[in-house]
Amino acid sequence: MHSSPDEYEVWPGSPAPLGAHWDGTGTDFALWSAGAHAVDLCLFDDDGTEHRLRLRENTHQVWHGRLPGVGPGQRYGYRVHGGWDPSSGLRHNPAKLLLDPYARAVDGDQALHPALFGFRYEGGEGPDPRDSAPYVPRGVVVHDSFPWDGDRSPTTPWSDTVIYEVHVKGATIRHPDVPPALRGTYAGLAHPAFIEHLQSLGVTAVELLPVHHFVSEPHLLRRGLSNYWGYNTLGYFAPHAAYSSSGTAGQQVTEFKAMVKSLHAAGIEVVLDVVYNHTAEGDHTGPTLSFKGIDNGGYYRLREGDPSRYQDYTGCGNTLDVRRPQVLALLMDSLRYWVTEMHVDGFRFDLAAALARSMHDVDRLSAFFDVIHQDPVVSRVKLIAEPWDVGPGGYQVGNFPPLWTEWNGQYRDTVRDVWSGARVGVRDLAYRLTGSSDLYRSDGRRPFASVNFVTAHDGFPLADLVTYERKLNEANGEENRDGESHNRNWNCGVEGPTDDPQVTALRARQVRNHLATLLLSTGVPMLTAGDELGRTQGGNNNAYCQDNEISWLDWADVDEDLRAFVARLVRLRRDSPVLRQEAFFEGHELPDTGGTRDLAWFAPGGAQLDTAGWFDTGLQTIGMYLDGRGIRHRDERGRPVQDDSYLVQLHAGAEPVTVHLPGAPWADGYEFVVSTEWTTVAPPRPTVVAPGPIEVPPRCVWLLRVLRRP
Repeated sequence: MHSSPDEYEVWPGSPAPLGAHWDGTGTDFALWSAGAHAVDLCLFDDDGTEHRLRLRENTHQVWHGRLPGVGPGQRYGYRVHGGWDPSSGLRHNPAKLLLDPYARAVDGDQALHPALFGFRYEGGEGPDPRDSAPYVPRGVVVHDSFPWDGDRSPTTPWSDTVIYEVHVKGATIRHPDVPPALRGTYAGLAHPAFIEHLQSLGVTAVELLPVHHFVSEPHLLRRGLSNYWGYNTLGYFAPHAAYSSSGTAGQQVTEFKAMVKSLHAAGIEVVLDVVYNHTAEGDHTGPTLSFKGIDNGGYYRLREGDPSRYQDYTGCGNTLDVRRPQVLALLMDSLRYWVTEMHVDGFRFDLAAALARSMHDVDRLSAFFDVIHQDPVVSRVKLIAEPWDVGPGGYQVGNFPPLWTEWNGQYRDTVRDVWSGARVGVRDLAYRLTGSSDLYRSDGRRPFASVNFVTAHDGFPLADLVTYERKLNEANGEENRDGESHNRNWNCGVEGPTDDPQVTALRARQVRNHLATLLLSTGVPMLTAGDELGRTQGGNNNAYCQDNEISWLDWADVDEDLRAFVARLVRLRRDSPVLRQEAFFEGHELPDTGGTRDLAWFAPGGAQLDTAGWFDTGLQTIGMYLDGRGIRHRDERGRPVQDDSYLVQLHAGAEPVTVHLPGAPWADGYEFVVSTEWTTVAPPRPTVVAPGPIEVPPRCVWLLRVLRRP
């Protein structure tokens, strides 16, 4: 590495591709900025010494240069000269070191200091003159010839997919079987001890909370906290450096790839939760770290009539302006990079409705979706939308176009309502149990467009959903004002932990009820890491800033019966195609069956549910009949798929109820497969019952296999 500015020679280089790219003899640097008057490339020695080099070439708004002899491991950043007029949206300030938006790796932490801010934070006019370089992270030139050795994506079909939403650090930071040096890292997630847990559960994909490099918001740093979840992205190409066990001078890239390769070898796909709707720079009072100082008006949606402020559809201070070609190119370049270079299998888009906004309205045909659909790389991986943002009209469940699946917020709300005792009836529940055809069928999508979930990282974990009715977020330092106050939950009659054995048993059954409902529903189930272990956050339902035992998985306190319950339900789902249909049910009579249907609904009295029953908001008991002879998809060779038939009996009432199990032609008998009254999913002994009256315990789910005489 060069040690003095006299040794550097800047050649013209090339304006494409953007970022820093080493070719074996030197590195090309290229940065887009439409509003810059001049750009300095800043190189840093290992001791922090800075060398500023003016990039004199500007081609189509791209500032570029080539440095012979500069190679992998080189730390760098930019200083951009230009106009300073916040009232016009101009925020150039060469005193601020800026991270390359295309940096492949990031080194160094952000430290809270007034120099982070482009303006005079203590008041006054004009740009702040203090040098931010000592307090901000730098980009790193990376060259990684990773030995993929035939790595292949599992490419699990959507209808076979079971998602496990997990935090890289929280998964293994307390895992006793993961070596201490690897805990909480990409290597920890790839360790056999954790992969074996995933395989034992039967999940087919991990959905990682954000791994794009992120920093903590200044307001958290002032309170001695940090951003744990990671929804505060600074670098869209760089794996988050703090999750690396091997170093941050490019080693994090290799370690991430090794993690993906290990998960693929275990048959597990890797889906990234990505935050392309806003950045870590916040609103007009936020720090200047990258985009804001490179081209503020080029990257962000500024408020009409007052470009000194940002249009905020995200609740995080700013919104990236995907209407602009350069921003759209950044997002697409990033997505393609993670698929082609990092081998990930899909993306979950945080606040995806914000990306769909052409002007103020959410536009299903916005440029972002058009580009995704025609892209030969990105269109072929799993695409999951969080179909809402915080702006007007931002709740868009069911309105994303084909190719997209969605986090089904209506599924979550309905299932929680049912098990919390809300008088909502069974009509909406029936839609949710069978793939939400009311939301996804009209535009040609399939049941797997619905990603079903009861809990996620945001909110109570499942154990807390049945333990607390009031959030306990005081540790976040916001006087318990943050987090959702209406959680559609029930504490089983006692607030918080209790030694009462009846309440404890009821809570455990309610957890099983939620999980059984989820895993017996048509669609794509998503489990939240730790729910299968009995994890609690002590009543905190917004643990985004709790990088501690509140959030981490506690492997010393595992509910083994619950883990076995989840694993057996997932196996049952995997082995039963009737439980993971690829086409919506028709409800039609099946030929040569004596009058059964592919899907039928039964009232407690044994008759098929009538119109009055559908609209009876007090009805808390329903039977869902699934005929395995009516499956409409075929196997890979075009042969009809057949399966056992099942009756799912769901009773959410507080008292036992007598139901009549339907007889011929529906069944000649039934065999218990699942009952949530049992602490494990397996019945204590084989149990066969005849059609006719039978008492269902309070708050219970049964899965009964249909028996037919030969």
